[in-house]
This record gives sequence, C-alpha cells and structure tokens, in this order.
Amino acid sequence: MNKVSFITLGCKLNFSESSTLARQFAAAGYEEVAPGTDTAIFVVNTCSVTEHADKKCRNLIRKLHKTAPGARIVVTGCYAQLKPAEILQIEGVDLVVGADRKGDLVKLALEAQQGSFGYSCEIDQVERFFPAWSSGERTRSFLKVQDGCDYHCAYCTVPLARGKSRNLPIAELVEQARQIAAQGILEVVLTGVNTGDFGKTTGESFLDLLKALNAVPGIERYRISSIEPNLLTEEILRWIATGTKFLPHFHIPIQSGCNRTLKAMHRRYTAEQFEAKIALIRDILEKPEERYTRVFFGIDVIVGFPGETDEDFEETYRLLERVRPAYLHIFPYSRRAGTPAAERPDQVQESVKTARAARLQVLSDRLHADFTAANAGRPAKVLFESTLKGGKMFGYTENYLRVERPYDKELINKIVEIEIPGQSRNDER
Repeated sequence: MNKVSFITLGCKLNFSESSTLARQFAAAGYEEVAPGTDTAIFVVNTCSVTEHADKKCRNLIRKLHKTAPGARIVVTGCYAQLKPAEILQIEGVDLVVGADRKGDLVKLALEAQQGSFGYSCEIDQVERFFPAWSSGERTRSFLKVQDGCDYHCAYCTVPLARGKSRNLPIAELVEQARQIAAQGILEVVLTGVNTGDFGKTTGESFLDLLKALNAVPGIERYRISSIEPNLLTEEILRWIATGTKFLPHFHIPIQSGCNRTLKAMHRRYTAEQFEAKIALIRDILEKPEERYTRVFFGIDVIVGFPGETDEDFEETYRLLERVRPAYLHIFPYSRRAGTPAAERPDQVQESVKTARAARLQVLSDRLHADFTAANAGRPAKVLFESTLKGGKMFGYTENYLRVERPYDKELINKIVEIEIPGQSRNDER
C-alpha cells in the first residue's frame, strides 16, 4: 500500500479534520504511518495563530523534505489559506490546499503524485463546510460542529483563514455522533472556530444542538472545547445543570481584564460581564460546599496587545486572581498582517510581553495547584485511556483533572469511580 503521514499543528479543530482526511486516504487505498523515509505523501495541517506558528510550519516542512525527498508534501490549514504563495516557495512543497478545497484534498493530493502541483485557496465564505470528526482514540472524539467566525477581533486572522461562521444541520451532526458511538467511543468534545455561534447557516440554536447530541445512545460524556463568554447563556447553563451528559469543564477566552483593551480588541463583553458570567456558572453548577472546586475553567489571555500599559496588565492580573480559574492559556500578542492591531504604532516591546507572560504563568501554576488540592480526596468518575507510560495508565475526571493508576487493560475505555489523589493535574499546558 502507499503510505501517508499526517502532521497536525494547532487546535483540536485541525485534529478532527486531519483524522477525517486520514479515513478518506484509507478509503483510497493508503496506509497511515508515522512520518518516515517510506512515506509517499505528507499532509501538513497548519496553524497560523502567531508568527511563531508560521515559522514552526516552515521548519517542519523543510525537515520532512530532508527526511523523504521523494515524498509529496501537501500543506493545508490556516497558514495555507493565508499565505499559499509563500508556502509554495518552500523547497519540497508540491500542493497547498486552502479552506475552500479541503474536501477535495485527497483527490488533489493523488493528482500531485502524478505531477500536478500548485495551490487553490479561494475561500467560499458561505456554502462550503468540511465535515470532520476524529477517530483513532478509543475514549474521546473531537466533533466539528461549526467553522468560521464573524467577530473580526482586532488581532485575529481566523476570519481570513476560515471564512464566515457556518455549520451543518443538527441532523447531520447527530448522525456523525452516532458513527462515533458505533466505534465504542464514550466521550465527545465539540469543537469549532466560534463553537457557540452555531446555527448561522441553518437557523438552529446551539442549545438545540446540545439537546440533540445529549440524546445519542452510547455517548456518555460531552465537553465544549471553547466558547465565547457572551455565547454561554444562562439558558444553556441551567439546562446542563439538569443532569445532562455535558461536563463541568469550560474553555473560555477573556483575552484581557481591562475594558480599554477589550474595546480596542473589538471584544463583545466587558471585564465586569466576564466576571459575572464566571460567577453565574459557579452559582448554577456548583453547590456552596463545592465553590471553586467543581467547575474547571481554562481561560485564554493575551498579553502585550498594542497600547497595553502596566496598569492595564495589572487590571487583568487582579481580575484573574479574583476569578480563580483552574488554568490559564497565555499568549503573548503576535503581530499579524492584515489585522487592525498590526497597524497600531503603540506596539509593546517583546521583553515586556515576555515578563508579563511569565508573571501570568506563575499565577496559573498557583491556581492550578490550588484547584488540584481542593479536589484531593473527592469522589469522581474517570474515563481511563489506553496510554501506557512507566507502568501507569491515565484518565480524566468530569472536571478535567488527569489521574493515573497502575496499568490495567480491563479499565481501558471504562468510566470508573475513584477518589481523586492530590497529584491530579490536567494536560492543557
């Protein structure tokens, strides 16, 4: 069989799309293998959230070409959509496939094997949607429910790379969830570019989607991978609290705790509204004795946005101390061509960004240690995975603490009630 290798960079959405492409290559007679000298086609699914991400992609492509100079290299993903001509100039690249043609990638890649090179990156911002869900892991699947974004934040190139917000009908996503369940997978993570914006194409609501997926037999647990604070509504939260399969684990961006900066970023909420939303989630999903312990919050933060002063940063720091999330995703601002923020003259020095990111990392480590300590000794249900490392196996609680125990193959893909040990952690870092 011909051999194909996938290298996926960036978000869980890319992971779900790579997994779907792998199934399509398998249907065309290709065997998926780890990248090596006998690979016939490399598919590189790229990220472009920062300049560092672009550089990482370029270096990876050069390394693959050196490893297997006779292999075809096909590049897709956000970097491919934004800068196809730049990528095509990298030695070894045969084909660049943008968002509009991802559904045709296998066909285009096979043509590239016969000597047809080039790129196609004219994005259709309304109609095209590449359905995707991940397989290969026995315990968890990432289901793509939405793509694109209409928000146009001042720092972000995602609308340029992914197009307008769009989605499949609920009925089709439910059918995909049934296919996932048929593989024996117990947990599904809903993913998208702006996941909570689901419904722009079909006129359906995100809550209607959650309710429909909740009814799929065989799936025991759901997580929402990332959702804007203004889209996680009280109605959704109160429904989740009725005893659904949706877990107390939320990945929510704040980006800044300073209202002046939030306005400059073109975000759709204030710091006060964000803080009130976190409090509301806790009010609905936590009992008084569980305060700050049951719901796992992973919070996105950008440091060094143009014009951010020391006092602006301190506002963010103080808000995060008050909110007490379990983990922080910290991103030094990266200047991206084509965005309003890139044109601002008040860019923050890299050394200042680095120092601010380091302070937040220390805070994140402390907050996570506090969350772990507060959960120690509590009962929890853990879905164990097949990973074997040092004689140990791993699994995740409902509120996304990773726990380990001696390897026991009988527990793989089983949900087991345990007492949370003090060393539990998560792997979002």
